[in-house]
Amino acid sequence: MAKQAAKKTATWVILGLLFFGLIGFGATNLSGNVSRVGTVGETEITTQEYARELNQQIRALEQQTGQALPFAQAVQMGIDRAVLQRLVGTHVLDNEAAEMGLSAGDERVAEEIQAIPQFGGTSGFDRQAYAFALDRAGMTEAEFEAGLRDELARTLLQGAVVAAIPEPQAYADAVAAFLGETRSFLWAELTEEDLAEPLPEPTEEQLQSFYEENTDRFQRPERREITYAALTPDMIVDEVEVDEEALEELYQERIDDYVRPERRLVERLVFEDDSAAQQALDRLEEGELDFDTLVTERGLNLANIDLGDVTEDDLGEAGADVFAAETGDVVGPLPSEFGPALFRVNAVLPAQETTFEEARTDLREELAAERARRVIESEEAGMTDLLAGGATVEDLAEQTALELGTISYDAETTEGIAAYAAFRQAAENTAPEDFPEITALEDGGVFALRVDAIRPPEAIPFDETRDAVAEAWRQAELKGRLMARAEELATEVEEAGDFTADMPAANTETGLDRRGFVPNTPPAFLTEVFEMEEGEARVVETGAGAIVVLLTGVSEADPEDETLSEEAQRLAQQAQAGITQDIFDIYTGSLQMRTDVQIDQQAVNAVNSTFR
Repeated sequence: MAKQAAKKTATWVILGLLFFGLIGFGATNLSGNVSRVGTVGETEITTQEYARELNQQIRALEQQTGQALPFAQAVQMGIDRAVLQRLVGTHVLDNEAAEMGLSAGDERVAEEIQAIPQFGGTSGFDRQAYAFALDRAGMTEAEFEAGLRDELARTLLQGAVVAAIPEPQAYADAVAAFLGETRSFLWAELTEEDLAEPLPEPTEEQLQSFYEENTDRFQRPERREITYAALTPDMIVDEVEVDEEALEELYQERIDDYVRPERRLVERLVFEDDSAAQQALDRLEEGELDFDTLVTERGLNLANIDLGDVTEDDLGEAGADVFAAETGDVVGPLPSEFGPALFRVNAVLPAQETTFEEARTDLREELAAERARRVIESEEAGMTDLLAGGATVEDLAEQTALELGTISYDAETTEGIAAYAAFRQAAENTAPEDFPEITALEDGGVFALRVDAIRPPEAIPFDETRDAVAEAWRQAELKGRLMARAEELATEVEEAGDFTADMPAANTETGLDRRGFVPNTPPAFLTEVFEMEEGEARVVETGAGAIVVLLTGVSEADPEDETLSEEAQRLAQQAQAGITQDIFDIYTGSLQMRTDVQIDQQAVNAVNSTFR
């Protein structure tokens, strides 16, 4: 199996070269004397190779998402570094294969080339198609065949390393048997109605005692007594003058917001070619699947293909057909910047126009708020100078437009000035001895504050929190009594081997495995059930009370179960694949540690610059 995996890997690498590396990238616009970005042992990572791999990775991501990927974003995602690291790993294997004398013969290389469909014609391998494909990629036959020969040698080396790794069938059988076990049981949750006696009302002495034993549950958090002076745009916006000409200018600047052409809410699913797109459309029209399933089948989600609201011009050549479709229609194949695509129309948005008179109020509010922010900004330096000269917060309020206020602040305070994140941050990080300073608010306002005192956490007096104490006492008392009652009933149930008349109506679960789910039970409920012995009754604590459960049946995994056998085989293959990958990673890592790797960062930067 490992050999087949290695061969399959080689095939996909070759097809990857065809589908991505060979599609119109040309010679990558590289020139000059720099021919390599690094060396790995006796092998070279050429500039062309690095550029081609980098282009292939970017184009693959664009094809997957249906959106352009700017190179700066690709760098932020680490794609350039990942490509370089992958090439280093590849050349480490090339270098080792060369040192061991491993190579693929001309006949083997010829067989691989002739087996590639993209190089074939109606009667098999086509020499002209082969030359044309390589010419489009800016590659010579010698370059492509050398790369293919290296890949075949790497595949041979990889197969030699991992071929002897067996499937861990014993491990897989044990896990499958563990997962295949099932349990049958009865269970019921006890509620207040199941208590032998109603829950009594607490006495004042009980509440007082509960309060004293749980004082930490009835605490005020640390509070900061703060004096502040603040000025926000809303406080002066009515005083700001806005002339008619400015309003009209702003309306014209925002004309695209107020006068909008007809639009469509559209999703676009891109395909490799017209044939693939048409086949997908045929499947939709025949009812084989719906559009959402088609998207999932491609490894995407709806967010990946959503274009939002677009105009007919935004869609280019596809615009007329898309705009002629009705809501819910899927049309195509139609051209797009990323290739043939199917388009789904999710909504028709009619043209909209908001006149200047209709927009006047909103425009005035916006412009007035902006001018109010500028007024505050222009006065900020003077405020800072006052504080630097020794002015207090009170002085600041007297001598400027800032308004004085006080607040008792804790971590849960969000009213008034504390609605601003900047104020909350300053309130929490300022000490009583700190001097006030002007700080900006999110809406363009400013403030300065002084912490007058920090009050440590303190118990809320009993009289002020009596209702909360009573509710907490009731919940604790109820849970304690339910747990005690559940223990009594569990003993009765275990002795009887069935739920007794004193129990609430039982829920019956049959043949649940470890991956099952029982609604309205705690997360670890089934884990506890699988820890029980047959015939055992147990109390499982819940957030508010208790569940009594009686295990009535234990079933081992059925070795003749085809589903279980398939799962065991799948587990064995997954484990083998994981072990194989781990061993191969260790092997390539050890090779890399003893192989001289040199990267020319200037050359890498030069190649990267051609993508910007």
